[in-house]
Amino acid sequence: MERTLIIVKPDAVQRGLTGEIIKRFEARGLKIIGMKLLQVNRELAEKHYAVHRERPFFAGLVEYIISAPVVVLALEGTDAIAAARATIGATKPAEAAPGSIRGDYGLEIGRNLVHGSDSVENGVIEVANFFTEADLCGWSRDVDRWVFE
Repeated sequence: MERTLIIVKPDAVQRGLTGEIIKRFEARGLKIIGMKLLQVNRELAEKHYAVHRERPFFAGLVEYIISAPVVVLALEGTDAIAAARATIGATKPAEAAPGSIRGDYGLEIGRNLVHGSDSVENGVIEVANFFTEADLCGWSRDVDRWVFE
């Protein structure tokens, strides 16, 4: 089973879309194994976006993610990375498919509602940035036998 980190970003939280976004991942079949509402501090934001440190938009990313509360989710499932990213939609909302989160609710790249891990390796790293193993809850859903082979 893969793990992915999802961040319901400040724009989505402020717009009251948190429940709708979580609902889409659950309806997809992904299992929540960790969830927190938090105010990201600068240190964690810089660590999370470290891959972009040399990019001109790095400072803006950091300022944005620390500007208001976020909801972070650790999700688990078969091909969780690809499933979550398809559910989220393309980075640029104008290019995101209708039915995806960004396609339905986003207009601008800088306010694209959700972050999702982009690889299995980054999923492991990003989940560990926001959750300890003790924070995560391994559990079985009765519906799992209808979702996973």
